[in-house]
Amino acid sequence: MKKFCCVVLALLPLTAFAYPIDVQKNLNGLKIDYETFDTDKDIGSIRVANYGDVDALCKAVFSNGPEAPRTRNIEVPAGKHKNATAKFSREIIRLRIELSCSPK
Repeated sequence: MKKFCCVVLALLPLTAFAYPIDVQKNLNGLKIDYETFDTDKDIGSIRVANYGDVDALCKAVFSNGPEAPRTRNIEVPAGKHKNATAKFSREIIRLRIELSCSPK
């Protein structure tokens, strides 16, 4: 039983795929909040919430090292939230997201 517990505990770090996510934001005075997720080893996502009274047009550019950046355009109505994801062909080591929003 002790050997089984030791093996299970030794394998736990191999199952985690967390990676750092850096966000540069340009919100232009809008009441926008965001939350990032490391969905999978090669997929990153961002949840953009609009707490203002005006609809917002947001652009999220996902960058993962030498791969071409993935751009997602998000239209976030006032008081709502939207998600955007990007899948890469390589495993993500550090994900960089440039989030820029403007009023609609």
